[in-house]
Amino acid sequence: MNKVEVIHITKDFENGKGEHGPALLDINFSIQTNEFISIVGRSGCGKSTMLNLIMGLLSPTEGRILINDNAVTSPGPDRGMVFQHGGLFPWLTAIKNIEFGPKNAGMSKTERRALAQSLIELVHLKGYEDKYPRELSGGMQQRIAIARALATKPEILLMDEPFGALDQLTRESMQRELLRIWESHKTTVIFVTHGIMEAIFLSDRILVFGIRPGHIKKEFVIDLPRPRQASSPKFMEYYEEIYSAIY
Repeated sequence: MNKVEVIHITKDFENGKGEHGPALLDINFSIQTNEFISIVGRSGCGKSTMLNLIMGLLSPTEGRILINDNAVTSPGPDRGMVFQHGGLFPWLTAIKNIEFGPKNAGMSKTERRALAQSLIELVHLKGYEDKYPRELSGGMQQRIAIARALATKPEILLMDEPFGALDQLTRESMQRELLRIWESHKTTVIFVTHGIMEAIFLSDRILVFGIRPGHIKKEFVIDLPRPRQASSPKFMEYYEEIYSAIY
């Protein structure tokens, strides 16, 4: 059984002139349990819209999305989301940001503190529990955002350009951290990025979205062992093929 099934999804939006048109048109794909999928494409091709539909933040105009054979109609604890800028609550400390979801779910103070502490250690930020987001670097904030998303123990982690605002060295470090967390938690990941090399480094499969309206142009299975070397001939071959598919 597939973890996620996207079936004939079309999403219309109204433009500034009151006219309706599809942002996504007849999208079909499936994702297996524990698979790492990336979606790449030019700006405006509907990558983030697709993520929001899977999260349940938007409803499709046509089609349906299934998770474990159940239709997505709203957000749920089986899905966690990480945004480009983290979206941390600035008035909460790092550990209280992580505790936020479990607290709303009714978990006891003792249980949620133990869970949050274990996630702090997972993302290598022990000692920063009582820091506020403004006191953390961009990379640290994104680690807390990932820990917060994992705190509800989601089956699916949705990530919308989570490393796009980071400098290159921090971005590469976070990519390695994400793979480590994914391998330890066995979570299904759907990752949106503009970075072709990032997608190849991380993913089992890559979906290339075309534009006007958004549609799947091509799919690539990345048949490379991890850890991957961007300098390898096969890696660069994938890069050229995906670049050509996008542009």
